[in-house]
Amino acid sequence: MFTGIITDVGRVRAVIPGGDTGFVMATGYDTRGIAIGASIACAGACLTVTATGADWFSVQASAETLSRTTLGGWREGTAVNLERALKLGDELGGHILSGHVDAVAEIVSRRPEGDSLRFVFEVPAPYDRAIAPKGSVALDGVSLTVNEVEGRRFGVNIIPHTQAETTFAEAKPGDRVNLEIDVLARYVARLLGKDIA
Repeated sequence: MFTGIITDVGRVRAVIPGGDTGFVMATGYDTRGIAIGASIACAGACLTVTATGADWFSVQASAETLSRTTLGGWREGTAVNLERALKLGDELGGHILSGHVDAVAEIVSRRPEGDSLRFVFEVPAPYDRAIAPKGSVALDGVSLTVNEVEGRRFGVNIIPHTQAETTFAEAKPGDRVNLEIDVLARYVARLLGKDIA
């Protein structure tokens, strides 16, 4: 489980093709404290650590993960939002996330708004039904509050702190991001017999 509070921005050091695709991730984490088999959210996708080194860790992504996320487009040098899994007693600063990406959203626009950046995203149907004004959504692993919703589009503000601590400072229209809908929306839809996917 995660909260969408990013604690490092890593960079893809290597992409290793195979039956499952491997990624070596450069990180500022103290990797001596990362156990093999630990879960780390990489751009919002929960991945299992398979090896570590002094300033890196490696993970693998299945064909399913590559097909439902932006990971298939990662190249050497790609910046990636990282979050370690929750520990009992950790502060819940964002909202509860599973690290299971639902879909890929696209940035439609970006403009300054005060000191913040206002982004508008477009999501594929039927995921738009699970996004509500003032609700929570995770984009590339970042917990964000939805400002408004119009059809398949919704807006969020990225404050200066979030710009500085995540990949959103460099994000631009046309970029694709991993979307995880609020877990509560998923279960409400299921109870109403209107599964999201």
